[in-house]
Amino acid sequence: MGALFRLSLRQLTGKWRLLLLLLLAALPVGLAVLVALTLGEDETSNEEFVDTLLDGLLIGGVMPIVSLVLATALFGNEVEDQTLNYLTLRPVPRYQIVVAKLAAALAIGLPLIVLSGVIAAWLGAGTIGSKIVLFDSTPRAIAAIGLALFLGSVAYTSLFTWAGLMSTRALPYALVYVVLWEGVVSSFLGGIRYLSVRGYTLGLVHGLDDVSFADLSSRAIEFPAALVGVAAVTIGFFYLTVRRLSQMDVP
Repeated sequence: MGALFRLSLRQLTGKWRLLLLLLLAALPVGLAVLVALTLGEDETSNEEFVDTLLDGLLIGGVMPIVSLVLATALFGNEVEDQTLNYLTLRPVPRYQIVVAKLAAALAIGLPLIVLSGVIAAWLGAGTIGSKIVLFDSTPRAIAAIGLALFLGSVAYTSLFTWAGLMSTRALPYALVYVVLWEGVVSSFLGGIRYLSVRGYTLGLVHGLDDVSFADLSSRAIEFPAALVGVAAVTIGFFYLTVRRLSQMDVP
């Protein structure tokens, strides 16, 4: 399994893919630096941080896009090149193949996503520039963002890994899913948040620190439902990926 993990890492660490991911992860940090350096105390509020940086950019954009770029490529290359048989002929159980692939994507994506969110929140809390206090407790708020992004990224990676095994066009389909379902539909229909990884992530942030992120109270689902939802997506799509890999018609 270690060899497969290293092979998957090499497949995912192409120069242009890494450059794209680094640029995406740098966006929230750059915006936080710009805000902290240019705006005064009376110009920045917790609500603006939550709506623009946390929900709109980090959870709604960077987290799903980084996850899908990596996860859809895990099996996508083998499916497209019709070399999946070489992978499945290895004397390794199918679930271990999926675990190794997922671990490779998470080893690259999680540090980028979590560090991007933590650093952006740290800067947004007024650690540089003007002394802006956005959170009731900055360490707790930053920890809430980091943990929620961690769990949300794991769920997205599990979902998009399955999608990459189901279709050679998983990347564009996943982008449409993120924009329409996770972005547009879940924003206007409250019940859809219970079927949305974005909704689960917002629920986790709010549940872990409901004081600092009180502005999320109108759109965040209950913390237990968010925890169950993110676990169900992660475990459910992991199972579906293993099942799909086991049932595929490969020599």
